[in-house]
Amino acid sequence: MLQSRNVISALIISSVLMSGAALAQDHHDNHTYVRHNEWHKGAKISHDDWNRGDQVDWRAHHLQAPRAGYEWREVDGNFVLAAVATGLIATAIVDSGH
Repeated sequence: MLQSRNVISALIISSVLMSGAALAQDHHDNHTYVRHNEWHKGAKISHDDWNRGDQVDWRAHHLQAPRAGYEWREVDGNFVLAAVATGLIATAIVDSGH
């Protein structure tokens, strides 16, 4: 009985570790710089790009306060201030060092 519990425990641990590795491979590092010339004031950021971006603490990054309905996201190493509902970009700060 003890041996079968050990086998089951080993299988559970193995499957958890393997699923974590699969998730890690699917994760996109939003802090690695990718140039996006299409992101500028008045343009729209795609829902896919917006959704994979990380919400930014604008105070910690010394960014302007977002107006109602807007929020800052960091996507591909860029800071984008856009309307949450529509993706309309108010400001895009791209890393010009790349």
